[in-house]
Amino acid sequence: MTKFTETALETFDADWQDWHAAHERNRAHPHGFLAVTHLHWLGNEATPLDGAPGTWSVENDVVRVTLQPGESLQRDGQELNSASGTTLQFGPLEERGGINLASGDTVIEVAKRGGEYIVRPRNPANPLLQDYQGTPAYTPNAAFAVAGTFVPFDEPRTTTVGAAVEGIQHVYESPGEIRFKLAGQELALTAFNGHAPGSLSVLFTDQTSGATTYEANRSLSVVPAPDGSVHLDFNRAVNLPCAYTDLATCPLPPAENRLPVAIEAGEKIPYERQDRA
Repeated sequence: MTKFTETALETFDADWQDWHAAHERNRAHPHGFLAVTHLHWLGNEATPLDGAPGTWSVENDVVRVTLQPGESLQRDGQELNSASGTTLQFGPLEERGGINLASGDTVIEVAKRGGEYIVRPRNPANPLLQDYQGTPAYTPNAAFAVAGTFVPFDEPRTTTVGAAVEGIQHVYESPGEIRFKLAGQELALTAFNGHAPGSLSVLFTDQTSGATTYEANRSLSVVPAPDGSVHLDFNRAVNLPCAYTDLATCPLPPAENRLPVAIEAGEKIPYERQDRA
């Protein structure tokens, strides 16, 4: 465990408050995941979708949308509908990749998840976003900021995990595991490559999951130093979108990341989930 002086603890708390406030602002973005109004799975047959203009289909990794007169889509500010019956094509998209299109105040997310193509309209007027109360979290506790070591595998391992929605699986490449000690126990977490270059992401549950924290998963991002040392600050463990909405396709942690300790740090069950309980 990292040792802190009184002054360092005050800085630790202030840094966490600044981080969490910024994280909350990002989560409440007008076109963030709280603005998602529908989750549509595309098929071969052209189909109208609630919340999005046109009729949509996918075949051979190509998404097609046909717009009728008066319907509009833009990409990067450029109008895409130039004539009656315009058919637009997008793709192929990478797994966990996607593009954003605009239709009035709505952003239309077109993405690939679990090998399937989805469309998710995001509208700032969505009640989930309008009624968002913020996310409760544990008071920052330096006891849950620990040193660890990233141990790479001899070869990256393909890891398949379940999803928050039935019927799909997520496949990740795991470059190694993070080993650390917490609550007197030697522990390890399988890590996936993170979004930022050089970063790692870990999905986990612990003995608070389903009690004070969201039952399915939480996530923590870390950046190993060149020597493999890692700072694991579980005070910055965050909820994934599936903690807030059933319109998310979030991955579940691999079985070995179900920790046998209570990590009373980081984000708790969202108020929205508490209200539905």
